[in-house]
Amino acid sequence: MMSINRKFFFDRVRTHLYKNGLDQDAVDGHSAILDRWEKDIPKDDDRWLAYMLATAYHETGGRMQPVEENLNYSAKRLLEVFPGRFKDAAEAARYAGKPEKIANRVYADRLGNGDEASGEGWRYRGRGLVQITGKTNYEKFGIAESPDDALQTDGALTMLFDGMIEGRYTGKSLGDFFDGPREEWVEARRIVNGYDRADDIARYAKHYYSAISYTTG
Repeated sequence: MMSINRKFFFDRVRTHLYKNGLDQDAVDGHSAILDRWEKDIPKDDDRWLAYMLATAYHETGGRMQPVEENLNYSAKRLLEVFPGRFKDAAEAARYAGKPEKIANRVYADRLGNGDEASGEGWRYRGRGLVQITGKTNYEKFGIAESPDDALQTDGALTMLFDGMIEGRYTGKSLGDFFDGPREEWVEARRIVNGYDRADDIARYAKHYYSAISYTTG
C-alpha cells in the first residue's frame, strides 16, 4: 500500500508555508485531509489534493480547522467589502460591529436566502474549510437544517472534497483544471470563487504539490 510520506510532507510544509511554526491544530487539520485522501481516493491526481490543501489553507488563514466567517466589520470596511449594500456611511455605521445584523443585511435576498428579516443571512453565514455561504449552498450538502455541521471535521471534509471534486460550488471541478497534461493552477480558483486571490492560492498549491511524496508500507 502506498501512503503519503508524512515526515517529508510536514518538513516541506513547515519550510514553505509555516515559517513561524506549525501548531498542533494545523498538523491535525492537514492530517485529516491526508487521511481522507488516502482512505477514499488515493489513486486520483495528486494535484487535486494539493489544490484542496491550498484552498483550505487560504480559507482558514492557515489554521486548517473549520472556521466561521468573521463579520465584525467597521463602517468603513462595510462600505469597502459590500459596496451597494449600504447607501452611505451613516447607514453603515448603524450596522458596524454587529455581526448578526450585518450578515442579515449583506446576504439578504441572495444565495437562496430570504429577506433581511428572515435571519437567513446569519443562519447561513460562511463556515467550514471552504467558506460555504447561503441557504442554497447549505442545501447542496444536505445541512440546511443543521448548518453548524459545516464546523464539524467530517462535514467540513466532505464539503471540501465533494464540493471541489464534483463541482458543487460554481459548476467547475478539479478535473476541469488538472487532467493529464492539463495543469491550470491559477484558473482553478474558479472552482470556488472566481479569481479572488488566485495567484496566491496557486503558489500555495504548488508548495503542497512539492510536499506530496509516497512511501511503501
